[in-house]
Amino acid sequence: MAKLIFVNLPITDLARSIAFYEAIGATRNPQFSDDTAACMVFSDTIHAMLLTHPKFMQFSPRPISDARKATEVLICLSADSRDEVDATVAKAVAAGGVADPCPVQDYGFMFGRSFEDPDGHIWEIMWMDLEAAKAAMAPAA
Repeated sequence: MAKLIFVNLPITDLARSIAFYEAIGATRNPQFSDDTAACMVFSDTIHAMLLTHPKFMQFSPRPISDARKATEVLICLSADSRDEVDATVAKAVAAGGVADPCPVQDYGFMFGRSFEDPDGHIWEIMWMDLEAAKAAMAPAA
């Protein structure tokens, strides 16, 4: 069985966050969603659990940080092309997110951008030409 990844994010407005993540391509899994949390599915193995602050505190003994003031985590998803990177960031902005809170990364064989969700969580979207990356990173002969 493939390993699953569940990124747990504290959010302030569940309906707004569901709408945002649906706008960038995630789908809500109703089996693991209620009025305190929503499971947003990016792929067969990658999920984001959007948790209201009271729900999030059931799982963490530490205070919730303000993602706009402190970096808690950088989450990176892969894309199939440079165009998909740009399209995902455009969808995020159209849904109320902020484009490129981190510098754009363009190394030819790798291209990445980022967006901030309505609660300040930063997501990176990265495309890489794996064969070109291997060649670029190979030791000089």
